[in-house]
Amino acid sequence: MVEPQRIELTEAQTSRASRTYWDSAAAEYLAEHGDFLGDDRFVWSPEGVDEEAAQLLGPVRGKRILEVGCGAAQCSRWLVTQGADVVAFDISVEQLRMAQQLDARTGTAVRTVAADAVALPYRDAAFDIVCSAFGALPFVADVGTAFREIARVLRPGGLLVFSVTHPIRWTMPDDPSPAGLRITHSYFDRTPYVEVDAAGTPVYAEHHRTTGDWIRALTGSGFVVDDLLEPEWPAGHDLVWGGWGPERGRFVPGTAIWTAHKGEGS
Repeated sequence: MVEPQRIELTEAQTSRASRTYWDSAAAEYLAEHGDFLGDDRFVWSPEGVDEEAAQLLGPVRGKRILEVGCGAAQCSRWLVTQGADVVAFDISVEQLRMAQQLDARTGTAVRTVAADAVALPYRDAAFDIVCSAFGALPFVADVGTAFREIARVLRPGGLLVFSVTHPIRWTMPDDPSPAGLRITHSYFDRTPYVEVDAAGTPVYAEHHRTTGDWIRALTGSGFVVDDLLEPEWPAGHDLVWGGWGPERGRFVPGTAIWTAHKGEGS
């Protein structure tokens, strides 16, 4: 039985927990959410923000792009179809196996490797754009290290766009119904949410950061923050995904989509 806790973890413990969880859940996750995510779409969030319409990355044809925490690489696969030069990574080998299945099904292949966001296996200034849709960044203990690695592999002026759970959601229960519209946890408590197995071993870990924490981590790593998109819940969109859904989404944001660029002197 998996028990949720609020406990501190090291980076190594966090990485092991993420690898354990996503290796075990990759097939189930794709089966549950695959229809919404598609095989080769770039969906930023449960609100349905789609890169084809949102254009948060701008023109991508000919750009060298890295996807952080790619899962089954649906976003990267869409970027490939748009003429981008894409590579992607994930900490979970099983997620990458799912990506290979989607490669075969769509006929669009993505170059992927197994890697950790705090130690990127790429050369300096190798990419024009780095993107991530709920990948890796909520699941590292020290996001500053991950941002410094991203800054290292981005060219000066390069673009970073990523989506994460909106920080305000950490104050509420994981309940998409009206009953979930209540504060049950301190916004200022950064203790990570951890699930442990019967032996007490962490098998899932997610880290909360306030809005200010995200800004300081970005600017402290050489980024200039350009925008923060807090998508509203669209009328007629009836998806329920964990704590996301139309009942609660009409009142509070569920997703934060950050846009930043690497400073020219970084």
